[in-house]
Amino acid sequence: MSTHFRQKEEKLEEILEHLAEEVAKGTPIVVEGAKDLKTLIALGVAGRVISAKSAGKSLLDLVSEIESTGAREVILLLDFDRRGREWMGRLKQLLERKRITPNTVFWHGLFSLVGKEVKDVEGLASYMETLKSKISGNS
Repeated sequence: MSTHFRQKEEKLEEILEHLAEEVAKGTPIVVEGAKDLKTLIALGVAGRVISAKSAGKSLLDLVSEIESTGAREVILLLDFDRRGREWMGRLKQLLERKRITPNTVFWHGLFSLVGKEVKDVEGLASYMETLKSKISGNS
């Protein structure tokens, strides 16, 4: 069983490492809120982060903020729950209309690994800790 947890942890770390590299290159990342930002920093992902839900921001306000960065691509990393998935779909369409590429590769990779167990980005750090403790407890 610990092999399963170890493989899952390795895949998650690989995705997070690639995400950190992409953000370090200057690609902005969109998360839902401040707790998501803190989690990304704790997981080693730091760079230009745009919060989707700060100060009552609408989707159009969010798109304008993304546009103002001048970026041609933006990483979308919204929550894994139903509302997060809805926002992802709508935001993706709006960005594509503005000729900004919405990168959902990281979201899909994370969701495929934790979708049933983690409902939001802020839960990723504690999930990683749980995985580590299950691995060390089974070793």
